[in-house]
Amino acid sequence: MAMGNIKIAPSILSADFAKMGEEAESLERCGADLIHCDVMDGVFVNNITFGIKMVEDIRRHTALPLDCHLMIVHPEKYVERFVKAGADIVTVHFEACRENLAGVLAQIRAAGAKCGAVVNPDTPAEALREVLPLCDMVLVMSVFPGFGGQKFIPEVLDKVRFLRDFAGENGLSYDVEIDGGIAPDTAKEAVKAGANVLVAGSAVFRSADRAAAIAALRG
Repeated sequence: MAMGNIKIAPSILSADFAKMGEEAESLERCGADLIHCDVMDGVFVNNITFGIKMVEDIRRHTALPLDCHLMIVHPEKYVERFVKAGADIVTVHFEACRENLAGVLAQIRAAGAKCGAVVNPDTPAEALREVLPLCDMVLVMSVFPGFGGQKFIPEVLDKVRFLRDFAGENGLSYDVEIDGGIAPDTAKEAVKAGANVLVAGSAVFRSADRAAAIAALRG
């Protein structure tokens, strides 16, 4: 599959939560392609961020697609509400869904959003083989989820290669997204391996020039 343009999805985990609407508007002005919303419940991962209301409020401030990454247990209880709140893409973890993953992906699609599956660094991409035909996006975590600012785990690039090759061999057209420790150098490696959606938090929000930071990630 031709990957087309590289898309940058800044993670608002690194934004100022006290002015999230302004932050979303800033990302749109600075050339972001999506806004990555990290939803953490304090159970699936050892951190708590925000939920449905935040997604609903961000939606009013941007026309960019909202890429909602649910790091929560029992995501099937909430996916319709996230879509109703304004999520354009909802990704759920293999580790949270296990044998119910195909059903949750179908649930997201039926609610009207694009759907995707996520694997942690210690889960092989092959675990997703059966559900890949159902996915609009596959997200490879290049850090263990829970906190921003972690160091990129280069071994996950083998999973990106597997997913890109699997798509090509089977006529599939899902996006391959990567999240964790993405900066200009690691972005280049991820794109070379086959990723076409790059999630970056610190690299964008800690920059004095967000537009330049996004352009640098795009390469």
